[in-house]
Amino acid sequence: MRIFIASGIFHPDSGGPATYLYRLLPELLQRGHTVRVLTYGNAPTDGYPYPLRRIPFGREPLTRWLRYALAYRAESARADLVYVNTLGLPRFGDASRPRLLKIVGDYAWERCINRGWLPPNEDIDAFQTKRYAAHVAFYKAARAREARTADQVIVPSEYLRRMVIGWGAAPERVHVIYNALETDHYAVEASRESARMALDLPVGAKVLVTAARLTAWKGVDYLIDALPALPDVTLVIAGDGPELAALQQRAVQRGVADRARFLGKVPHEKMALLLRAADYLALYSGYEGLSHTILEALYAGTPVIASNRGGNPEVVRDGVNGLLVPHPDLPALIDGIRRAFADGTPARLAAGTSAGLDRFAWPALVEQTVSVITRTAALRR
Repeated sequence: MRIFIASGIFHPDSGGPATYLYRLLPELLQRGHTVRVLTYGNAPTDGYPYPLRRIPFGREPLTRWLRYALAYRAESARADLVYVNTLGLPRFGDASRPRLLKIVGDYAWERCINRGWLPPNEDIDAFQTKRYAAHVAFYKAARAREARTADQVIVPSEYLRRMVIGWGAAPERVHVIYNALETDHYAVEASRESARMALDLPVGAKVLVTAARLTAWKGVDYLIDALPALPDVTLVIAGDGPELAALQQRAVQRGVADRARFLGKVPHEKMALLLRAADYLALYSGYEGLSHTILEALYAGTPVIASNRGGNPEVVRDGVNGLLVPHPDLPALIDGIRRAFADGTPARLAAGTSAGLDRFAWPALVEQTVSVITRTAALRR
């Protein structure tokens, strides 16, 4: 089968969608399919076992949009199946081709926040049903139409499946395929103490690590606000993003700058060791489709304190491999962290981190994805 992959990002870009495709495509080649890829970016295109075209940044946006759209039309015309890995791409000319769409979040909600059309803390679940000005309503309608017109849709959680069905997609066309990781990379042999020494973290302290792009909905501000009530807890913050300066200033204002350590963007190869060094991963976000970071922590043997939002409850089993905390609720967060460090609780929850991880195994993701691809291609025969 000739498969055309359309994406917004691709290896070596960071982020789940880029990593997912980079690992998936060799699996498709091994099964006898041919693959062609279109994406944005300025990185080299040689060295891949399939044709890869990047539409470079640095051009005027309309020109960049048009170049992508024309390349998309040409590639889709010679494909047996189009696999769109990103909502909102410039697409046309694919009406006669079976189209599989992967949705990992609400493109309209995120785009409108990034453009300043909505408050940075706008609740994604409320966004689904609220009425907005015409320019916001346009994006909501566009992403709903894209989901409805796809032959099949892949989502990484039941939470997102319900959301996409709410956009009008037929339930029988929306398939949950959970995210998966390279498990060997995150199964760290080092002890927690040796990992802390290697990273210059306090060996005897209570350490929370949060790892995320620093946007308003990731809830790092709540974690900082909780620290004054938790004088024996150190918060290590891995990541950068538009809220970095404001969060650093917030730590100063709360008087916890000595216990809120900002590491910036941590290289991928160091994340497993950092997660292993923590007593808990803390992810108090207002939205998660299905967090790779939670999976990374559990594979590293580190339990999780997470908000009870989005796809988090599908991974974190409260009282087994971590704790789920109401959101947004600062007193509940403080109480949850205190409970997490109660006598014997860290060791008990760490012992449960492997519970249910078989649902997020890479071979299962591959087989389920190949099955949906085959099913999608058969729809137009």
